[in-house]
Amino acid sequence: MRMGEGVEWGLHCCVTLGWLDDRAPVSIRRLAGWFDLPQEYLKKRLQPLARAGILASGPGVRGGWSLARPPAEITVMDVVTALEGPLEAFRCTEIRQRGTGGRDAGREFDGPCGISAMMRRAELAWRRELADRTIADLMENAPEGAARTRRNYSRLTD
Repeated sequence: MRMGEGVEWGLHCCVTLGWLDDRAPVSIRRLAGWFDLPQEYLKKRLQPLARAGILASGPGVRGGWSLARPPAEITVMDVVTALEGPLEAFRCTEIRQRGTGGRDAGREFDGPCGISAMMRRAELAWRRELADRTIADLMENAPEGAARTRRNYSRLTD
């Protein structure tokens, strides 16, 4: 399964904003600079997170980006779905029913395709795992990042 780089960027931004607790919002310029990312592209990647209620953004001098909910209430799956959409990773097009192999099959193909069923089970397991992990879990598993981010907080704020 392949996801766009926006998922990595979004997750890192959520974790970093979570480490900043309830401090002032962080400007897109500072957040992009923190990770050496293109500012406008990062902004476009974060906008779906704001629409999904994961991030909050405000305009102006005092504006910027912050978490809209506590880190323990934002799952990794929330972020992935906001950025990649809710579509299934595997889409069965029933090629088994096409061509010579599918002619005159009768009721042989009435049941679900075994490949499709197996892929769906795998995807559900993947989705469950991501739904069971939160931004708080990611923050907890990288405590050195929290100390570094807090220590260098002034670099993230205007």
